[in-house]
Amino acid sequence: MHTLADLITPTRFGQLPAAFYSPTPPTPLPGPQLVNWNAELAQALGLAAAGDDPALAEYLVGNRLATDAQPLASVYCGHQFGVYVSQLGDGRAILIGDACDVQGTLHEIQLKGAGQTPYSRRGDGRAVLRSSIREYLCSEAMHGLGIPTTRALGIAGSPERIWRETVETAAVVARVAPTFVRFGHFEYFFYQGEHELLRTLADWTINHFYPDCHGADNAYLALLDHVIARTATLIAQWQAVGFCHGVMNTDNMSILGLTLDYGPFGFMDGFDAGHICNHSDDSGRYAYNQQPQIALWNLHCLAQALLPLLPDRDAAITALHRFQPLFEAAFAEQLRRKLGFAVWQESDWTLVTELFELMHASRTDWTHFWRTLGEAGASTTLRDLFVDRAAFDGWLAQYQQRVAQEGGDDAQRRTAMQQANPRYVLRNHLAEIAIRAAERGEFGEVDRLLVCLRHPYDEQPEYADYAALPPDWATSLSVSCSS
Repeated sequence: MHTLADLITPTRFGQLPAAFYSPTPPTPLPGPQLVNWNAELAQALGLAAAGDDPALAEYLVGNRLATDAQPLASVYCGHQFGVYVSQLGDGRAILIGDACDVQGTLHEIQLKGAGQTPYSRRGDGRAVLRSSIREYLCSEAMHGLGIPTTRALGIAGSPERIWRETVETAAVVARVAPTFVRFGHFEYFFYQGEHELLRTLADWTINHFYPDCHGADNAYLALLDHVIARTATLIAQWQAVGFCHGVMNTDNMSILGLTLDYGPFGFMDGFDAGHICNHSDDSGRYAYNQQPQIALWNLHCLAQALLPLLPDRDAAITALHRFQPLFEAAFAEQLRRKLGFAVWQESDWTLVTELFELMHASRTDWTHFWRTLGEAGASTTLRDLFVDRAAFDGWLAQYQQRVAQEGGDDAQRRTAMQQANPRYVLRNHLAEIAIRAAERGEFGEVDRLLVCLRHPYDEQPEYADYAALPPDWATSLSVSCSS
């Protein structure tokens, strides 16, 4: 087994021309302390156990670097809340190198919160313990749910004081992904008029991640098609588990269709179609029911950026028109599995729409409802989740009739539904409990949550408290872009 010091190799991204990034060493943090080490991911990367590397915390915060590390921060731009911002970039994330997993796949390792970069825009380049724990836990929770995401290898804290809404302490998350390239990277070179560099980036992306595009009539149009399809599937998966990203700016959209940049995210408790998880989002631009439309808007921005490489504008528009049917098909597949149907029928949309209206009116707990629906003898428990019980009884009768039409084995159907409807998600209050304990120097709750969330579909009686309905105080929690 390797240590983090000897696993790192020079990053492939650093082989791109100098215009794509700035060499940026991390800024040291005093007194680093290990908060958590993701042993499961570490093992996949061929890394030793945390206890085998006494300098691990120093490497996680960037105080020490591997011999072959080439720390850099990349430049990009983007549309933030619909407004074009001409230069953004890695303002607090530093790419330190690549690591090869046991299957031979390369992954970028990035330290988020490692200090100022040329793109910090007057920011301090730091992340706080609170936001770092939220990202660490949620990226692994999404992986457990089977939703494409960046991963988190480890987290280390420091007593250094950081000012956000209040004074907090610093922390760094080691993030892992095949690449952190975003829509905004392509936008940057398009709006700079650097079309040859745009082509270089597109070629690099295709060569490393979409090699089958080379067989298409136009490789760049094929790239756009792939990203549209991956994004449509990703958003359908978000909607199915009630996940709200909170800041779907184009600079937070992965070219690989990964869930990227966990800030003011949230899993819905009571269902609200217009739920806004980010209290900085005054207009509700990134509300739950807006996520599919915003994803398409962001894809329009990507297509615009790729226009110099495409046959013509009509080809881009034709590609973008594929998003809605792809999303609807992917969401229908998610709903089919959640409802326990063998085959999706077009008329099932009516059944789902009626259910969503009932859930919205009662603010029915999203996760609890779906899991309970798949359990035997749960009709009484289910109807208690609705204010208008008679209306729900009517819906349930339609649902049961629909299930009966297909026949099949009830026990097998319930088992299949359990694999589509998680028992556990990272509710805001669960993350908050772990954060408050960590701020007291107690990190055990972070690890306990992490272990549970790796297997969200399994019955885990020892974690029954994580499956309970949220306490009343959870409604007072709010998250913002500093979260």
